[in-house]
Formats: sequence, C-alpha cells, structure tokens
Amino acid sequence: MIKITSTISLDEREFEEAFIRGSGPGGQNVNKVATAVQLRFDVDKSPSLPHDVRKRLIRLAGRRITEDGVLIIEARRFRTQEQNRQDAMDRLVQLVRRATEKPKPRRKTRPTLESKKRRLEAKRRRAATKRMRRPVSSSQE
Repeated sequence: MIKITSTISLDEREFEEAFIRGSGPGGQNVNKVATAVQLRFDVDKSPSLPHDVRKRLIRLAGRRITEDGVLIIEARRFRTQEQNRQDAMDRLVQLVRRATEKPKPRRKTRPTLESKKRRLEAKRRRAATKRMRRPVSSSQE
C-alpha cells in the first residue's frame, strides 16, 4: 500500500509498470537496456479514490490521461530502471495529493466606488487624447 493521505492509500495492484527504452543520458546503454518506466494507473476504476478526488485528478492529469480514464506517467530522467520507477511513483503520488486538495470557492466581489471613478477618469483622458488627434474640421470657411 502506498499512502497518499491519512484517508487515501493506493494498492500496488492498481497500477502497471512497463519498461521501455529511454532517450537521454546513458550512452550505448540507452540503445540496449529498457530503463524508462511507463506507469499506468486506472483512475476510473480505482476503488481507492473518492469521487471528487477522481474528478479533480482527471482534470489535473490533462493529456496524460487516456479516453478510458487511464493515467500514463513516463519516467526517463535517470539512467537506472529503479530510479525511474521511484520517480514515476513519486510523480503519481504528488499528482494524487494535489487532487485531494479542495479548491477554494470563489467569492464574488464588487468594484469599489474609487476604482469605478479611476476607470471613468482614465476613459475620459483617453477620449480627450483621441479627440485631439482628429483632423481639424473646416466648418469655419
């Protein structure tokens, strides 16, 4: 079990790891050894996640989530498979932790009287500047 918060824990059986050839540092080793990790976590079918956390996680994951609701995290930063596994797991935990935070509700505010006055005064100044740029009318001829 991987502990996310005091109430949420993920079972290791809920995600799959696949090892693929990684790009980046490693020299000839990169072409031979599958050190990059592709971690797949089925967000839609996970019994560990509450409904609200699941919805926020899908929104936070963005393009890393498939149409089937599977979150894919690729880790290829390090040269060793074990470091990349740990990196992928850390990123998954961090993402789920961010999804557990409830967004602060927005409170409607009204503009102050002073800010309305400033806005109107700026509009008047701008209009006067534009009026001065107009060609002079020839109605006096």
